[in-house]
Amino acid sequence: MQQREEYPAGVPCFVDTGRTDPAAAQAFYGGLFGWEFQDVSPGDDPSYFMATLDGLVVAGMGEQPSQDRAPVWHTYVSVDSADEMVARVAAAGGATTTEPFDVGPAGRMAVFADPQGAEFCVWEPGQTRGAQLVNDPGAWVFSDLRTNDTAAAAAFYGSVFGWKFGPAENDGPAMIGRPGYQDFLTESDPDLPARLEQFGAPEGFGDVVAQVSPVADGEQPNWSVTFSVTDADATASRAVALGGQLVTEPFDAPWVRMAVVRDPDGTQFTASQFVPPEV
Repeated sequence: MQQREEYPAGVPCFVDTGRTDPAAAQAFYGGLFGWEFQDVSPGDDPSYFMATLDGLVVAGMGEQPSQDRAPVWHTYVSVDSADEMVARVAAAGGATTTEPFDVGPAGRMAVFADPQGAEFCVWEPGQTRGAQLVNDPGAWVFSDLRTNDTAAAAAFYGSVFGWKFGPAENDGPAMIGRPGYQDFLTESDPDLPARLEQFGAPEGFGDVVAQVSPVADGEQPNWSVTFSVTDADATASRAVALGGQLVTEPFDAPWVRMAVVRDPDGTQFTASQFVPPEV
């Protein structure tokens, strides 16, 4: 377990969700991942909770007074300036959903939609940099772009964040990299390149910040999230016992065993168990 202190610009840094019944959602995710929740709301504003694991922040959950549409997990990308992103997103063909605004001393944020309609957030850090724990079991490990036009998405996110989209294999997901990210990670984890080489990771894997896959029939383009777990099968069973549903039974993929879960509010996420290759 290693606490994250910083995220470079262009790297996803946080996930959160809004719920009309935060207590019920907390019971589900607390029971599933062992999260504890701390109310960090200022004054009389709607409640906002930080989800923690072993005392480290892993996600956020806000109180949403009305639910005009189904709740989702939001992905935040770290940026140097939320305000400057407005013009950059517009120039690339996207739209501003929520204009930049301050979140107290924590930071400044905005919400955008890509040309296909998938929404994402940006985060200009103040006192809060992002999630303090990632990749460990019970924590967020990946965000996943599901789109109906991968080429257009690659052009948009490349222009906005400098991301590079890798090739898809067998109609499966493709990796999204932020050039230079591995170098940043190696500063605090000098053994990272050796581990990646030992596991036979493909070239550029250390720069990966997300993945992209085709959207399902009838599904709107969106960003979803993946949480790390120690046992995908046990997590799938526990999710059902807590009132969730399985969208996809646990299955094996390169390096992982995963299941797609729908929580009691109808929000989907992926539970992924890392299964390193034999070396």
